[in-house]
Amino acid sequence: MEQRTVERRLAAILAADMVGYSRLMEVDETGTLARLRAHRLELIDPAIAKNRGRLIKTTGDGLLVEFRSVTGAVECAVELQRQMARRNADVPAAHRIEFRIGINLGDVIIEDGDIFGDGVNVAARLQVLAPPGGICVSGAIRDQVGDRLGIAFDDLGEQSVKNLARPIRVCRVRLDEAPAGRAAPSRPAVALVSDKPSVAVLPFVNMSGDPEQEFFADGLTEDIITALSRFRELFVISRNSAFVHKGKAVKVQDVAVEFGVQYVVEGSVRKAGGRVRITVQLIDGETDRHVWAERYDRDLQDIFAIQDEVTAAIVATLPGRVEAARHDRAKRKPTDNMAAYECVLAGKVLHHRSTSEDNAAALAMLERALALDPKYAHAHAWRACVLGQAWVHGWCEDRDATWQQVVAELQTALALDDNDSDVHRILAAVNLVGRDHDRAMYHQERALGLNPNNDLIVVQQGELLTWLGRPEEGIGWIQNAMRLNPYHPERYWGHLGRAYFVARRYVEAIEAFSRITSPDHTHHAFMAAASAQMGDQTAARAHAREVRKRQPDFAVEAYLATLHYKLEGDRAHHRDALLKAGLAP
Repeated sequence: MEQRTVERRLAAILAADMVGYSRLMEVDETGTLARLRAHRLELIDPAIAKNRGRLIKTTGDGLLVEFRSVTGAVECAVELQRQMARRNADVPAAHRIEFRIGINLGDVIIEDGDIFGDGVNVAARLQVLAPPGGICVSGAIRDQVGDRLGIAFDDLGEQSVKNLARPIRVCRVRLDEAPAGRAAPSRPAVALVSDKPSVAVLPFVNMSGDPEQEFFADGLTEDIITALSRFRELFVISRNSAFVHKGKAVKVQDVAVEFGVQYVVEGSVRKAGGRVRITVQLIDGETDRHVWAERYDRDLQDIFAIQDEVTAAIVATLPGRVEAARHDRAKRKPTDNMAAYECVLAGKVLHHRSTSEDNAAALAMLERALALDPKYAHAHAWRACVLGQAWVHGWCEDRDATWQQVVAELQTALALDDNDSDVHRILAAVNLVGRDHDRAMYHQERALGLNPNNDLIVVQQGELLTWLGRPEEGIGWIQNAMRLNPYHPERYWGHLGRAYFVARRYVEAIEAFSRITSPDHTHHAFMAAASAQMGDQTAARAHAREVRKRQPDFAVEAYLATLHYKLEGDRAHHRDALLKAGLAP
């Protein structure tokens, strides 16, 4: 009889249980289930996914989640409890849904998608010790987190718990205050991420009654975000993060706290024939008070003037009375052809979905835009971006020909409009691939000057500085991009991990790479190298095996040839670490 192999791994385990579930079900079964389902859909499941957790199982009143990162587990728990507290603020005490949460770091056994073992049992016991709406963690979790998350803990000492022979050290998370030595924020309801006036623009609602016009509302929202982000005096939350709330009924104050902004913009678009009505309102995120509202009822041809007016009006009302006339923003109308403009809007929305099919559809929309207006610079830039995505992911039959198309489109866009930040952002990436570091930095600085709040540009600044041998500077830029876009793509963790590795900060490099849900062979190569540099040969060999599993013909020199190091010392450092991990030269 064949013996089954037992799979074990170290994991952070989060156990949550609903307080008073039986009582709530007895009082109002239908309402309780509906509210619990809403919390799952709107808060709990997104928070787990955002922090790279894996939901193992749910019971009627609880759930068990596995995290590959200790910080991910703690950040998820804190977000859940703080958001639940805000949701419960206006709910009578007898009807509130509250959770207890326990988190432990321990060895688990994996079988048929479930997890078992002492590590799970301890998490469950910690959950029982937590107060309603609170979090208790093991001493191992507290030691791993340290001061990195700006969260304070109360050490409750060793506690004896049910069904465990040994006592466990228990720490309770302080959810209502900053850790010792750190000043509390001046606006406790809003955790500011910047000392600049800060704003999040929520997706405009399509009121046209036509699902086909959804892209118009989305594209208009994105254009307003882009226009606002050009103002250096503002901190603007990125499009990707803001669109997490698309189609959802949200509380403005919750959104303000989630993104750490002072102001939130909401709006709607009603498009019929050749007319468009846009309503916009600017809301104070702490008081939920309307600061400014306006309605624009115009011919569709005036859409660009509307955008300029909306942007200028928002800026004029923010603290400090920032005047739109002070900023060096090009007051140009991108195209006279509205059909071409709408095609670009649709193409952008499709491109952001990042699938082969949507990317092909995006390319078709941009080609339609260019057929209508061949001199539309932004359309050329975005066609290059879409082709570049196809080249990166191998969604094209002839990679060389596709690359030449990317270069040609960018040259055309640059000749038509030298002030488009996307043109310079993509040119910086193209020149980095070509190892022309000086030209890459020129275009990168141009892009940053034109649009300093675009997280794609900011993260690329950090990436480029890493390759130039300035990783400590790069780390700061990448972290800033993550703040600009709290729902940033997973690849940002890869950028941060590489920067930490080049900076010889190996523990933090491994922590960053561990936040990636499905690491590829390059991520495992970096983790193998970092583990080897730390002297952890067991982990180094394990990651090296994963590299060979995903890339059987992996060779160190061929792999290094795909990287963009400017300094030979950085390349040699990487080479030595990979060889030390046991990978073939």
